[in-house]
Amino acid sequence: MMKKQIHLQNQALDYTLKLSKRARRLRLAVYCDGRLVVSAPRRLPFYQIEKFIQEKSSWILKKLEDFASAPPTIFSRDVVAEYRQYKEVARTLVEARLAYFNRFYNFEINRISIKKQKTRWGSCSRKGNLNFNYKIALLPDDLADYIIVHELCHLGQFNHSAKFWRLVAAIIPDYALRRRILNSHQYQLN
Repeated sequence: MMKKQIHLQNQALDYTLKLSKRARRLRLAVYCDGRLVVSAPRRLPFYQIEKFIQEKSSWILKKLEDFASAPPTIFSRDVVAEYRQYKEVARTLVEARLAYFNRFYNFEINRISIKKQKTRWGSCSRKGNLNFNYKIALLPDDLADYIIVHELCHLGQFNHSAKFWRLVAAIIPDYALRRRILNSHQYQLN
């Protein structure tokens, strides 16, 4: 990781550049605390990275402005204490809602884990293990239900195909709206 600076529309902006052997394309991320992170393939020339950032300058500055004017996030910065406080609350919530929704799907669940992930609300493994971020306990019920149903449906479709989204929609017909809300700045994990 390298700290860099670029001028966008007459404004000096610091950013972090992550070069990766595994990255196939350029990626930008603007976080609610004002950080800009650019991920790029290791062998990509630096001038192409800067050109990409310049092309996205309007979007980057708009995101930074949105975050600066937004109300503070609901999440604490003391992650360890917060994790200890909410881990079991999250487990109780997740297990109860999984049992409720799985009466409809009847998928086989192997193991349920509550973790302190930095970038994910949940995940599903091919072994049938479901993982959830402890911060699910801090969300409104409709958003928590969306995450739980989303991961549960991966037990039936291990992808994001049309078939998968039909499984989700069977229980949560307004999943697209909930997904948009969850992806809004108010619920950013970083």
